[in-house]
Amino acid sequence: MIDRLEKEVDMLERHLEVLHMVIESEPIGIVKMSNETGYPHHKVRYSLRVLEEETLIEPSSQGAITTDRTHEFVEELDGKVDEIMDKMESMKIDAAAEAE
Repeated sequence: MIDRLEKEVDMLERHLEVLHMVIESEPIGIVKMSNETGYPHHKVRYSLRVLEEETLIEPSSQGAITTDRTHEFVEELDGKVDEIMDKMESMKIDAAAEAE
C-alpha cells in the first residue's frame, strides 16, 4: 500500500524536476534533460507527455516550452504540497495516538 504511494511521489518528483528544467531553460530537449538529470530518455519523454497533457508545457521545434498555465500551477504548487503533507502527517498512527 505504501510502496505504491512512494512510487507515485517519486514519479511526481521527476515530473516536477522536468518541469523546472523547462521553466529554467526553455526551449529544452529530451537529450539535454536526460543528460543533466541522469534519467533515461524514456522517463523524460513520459514526464514531458504527462506535463503536456496537463497543459503545463508544449512542444516546439527547439524543444519543450512553458504555457500560459505554467505560472499559475507553480504559484499554487507549494500550497497544495503543504495540504497533502498535513494530511499525511495526520495519518501517522503515532500522531493520532498523541492527539487522544
